[in-house]
Amino acid sequence: MATEPIDGVHELLCRGEPDAYDRIRAYLTDDGTLVDTGLPDTTETLLAEIEETGIVPERVVITHMHGDHSGGIAAVLDSYDADLALPVGADPEETPSVDRFYGDGDAVGPFEAVHVPGHVGHQHALIATDDDYAILADAVSGSDQRGLAGGFHLPPGKYTQDLGQAEQSLEKLTDYAFDTGLVFHGSNVLSNASAKLDRYVLPAE
Repeated sequence: MATEPIDGVHELLCRGEPDAYDRIRAYLTDDGTLVDTGLPDTTETLLAEIEETGIVPERVVITHMHGDHSGGIAAVLDSYDADLALPVGADPEETPSVDRFYGDGDAVGPFEAVHVPGHVGHQHALIATDDDYAILADAVSGSDQRGLAGGFHLPPGKYTQDLGQAEQSLEKLTDYAFDTGLVFHGSNVLSNASAKLDRYVLPAE
């Protein structure tokens, strides 16, 4: 079932229960920006939840090309006349219908892209430019993915190309202020998100 964790942003639950730490998500904004597309075998659920919102996707923005984020691209583009934006460094042969590549600092839909490598080299987080939230890709997960509560944690090392780089990349996100931090694994942080991320990233003085 599609939910709306904050006004104007719909969480599409592609797989798992709403409170399951291993659920797979995508996000759809009211302006028609679909962020990520779930797994290849969750496309039926994804398309049903898009339809449930009543919003027609105008663009698909992929944060990084891991299969749980990019697996539904073909199904979405077969169903909607949407533009596809991939991050710089993604392999265009994987998605020959790509319309544009975006990089660090670029505007993409209602977001500013922030390059946060480590989990994978081309990964970007998306900071809403006119609202108080961020979609954080797999730069971080909700801390309950690791059995902790109330904030963020790095994704497990076995899914991350360079854990040291992933940790360093988080410092870039401390330059931004956002109340809500939306993630793809674990629980979203719905208040004081950038402050909680700062406490996780920056050493206490």
